[in-house]
Amino acid sequence: MCRVPGPTLADIARAAEVSTATVSHALNGTGRIGEATRRRVRETATRLGYGTPGPPRGRTIGIAVTTFPAAWNYTEIAYFSRAVTAATSAAHARGYALTTLPADRAADDSWHGLAVDGMVIMDSPRGDPMARALRARGIPLVFDGVPGDPCPGDHWVDNDHEATTREVLDHLAASGARRVALQSGNGDEHYARAVTAAYEAWCAERGTPPLVVCFDPADDQGHAFDELLRRPDRPDACYAAYDPGGRQLLSAAARHALRVPDDLRVICASEDPAYARTAPPLTTVTLDPERTARTAVTLLIDLVEHTRTTAPGPVTVPARLLVRASCGAQPAAG
Repeated sequence: MCRVPGPTLADIARAAEVSTATVSHALNGTGRIGEATRRRVRETATRLGYGTPGPPRGRTIGIAVTTFPAAWNYTEIAYFSRAVTAATSAAHARGYALTTLPADRAADDSWHGLAVDGMVIMDSPRGDPMARALRARGIPLVFDGVPGDPCPGDHWVDNDHEATTREVLDHLAASGARRVALQSGNGDEHYARAVTAAYEAWCAERGTPPLVVCFDPADDQGHAFDELLRRPDRPDACYAAYDPGGRQLLSAAARHALRVPDDLRVICASEDPAYARTAPPLTTVTLDPERTARTAVTLLIDLVEHTRTTAPGPVTVPARLLVRASCGAQPAAG
């Protein structure tokens, strides 16, 4: 069945005699515009059928990462690359195309006219303009990770980051580590906040001061660790919560003449199989992006087709610790 395209922001702007920027602000609840103008724009959008639910436009769903506003190629990161591949396979198995959207949020107005039946949004931060725009249109959403601005009825798929962080820290402590540092993100995504909070709580329970280093994706040589590793009471272990952190730690350890794992135990959250071939092989945490993505796509298509009976809220995917030589413990058999 052919569907006539819905109205665009420009259509609404012409009918309401305002600019497209004013339309965007009115529909998103942002900007400094008068209440009368905001109400008129929204009434015009409703009259024109903007955001009115209707038949699928072409059995197409989308996927995007909206954590950071700048343009960056998230498919070069192992987690997102594997997630997108699994999401594509899951969508195709249900007879849907999958559109992978760029991360650049500069032209968020385009999302008001995005021709998708539903969207998987990965690492959605607070104030996410894509989520706001698609919610305004009634487009079904499923989140990979806890949404920054959760609403009643939301569905999301995530790991138990608190339990996973504690498992990593307990593993390091059991291997003999006494001063464990954390490399975590400084963004607003739930993942960074959850991992950091779990680490700080773990340290407080043991009466040890937290040692947190901010992750910098451009810091290939791990210079952010230099100050920490020069201290007389330097850490004897570190958990890197982001994929490049393991390589950064290996570079920093070599620069400071520290042996891994004898002087510094290292664990990294990563889906990159190359960590099994570093010197020494690095212990990693896998968040199972394939299972997460497949689950999210299945949830989304069920919502699009109105067959979803699962209650809103989280679906938890287990994480797993892949023990190798870098954490000072014997790798598991097999």
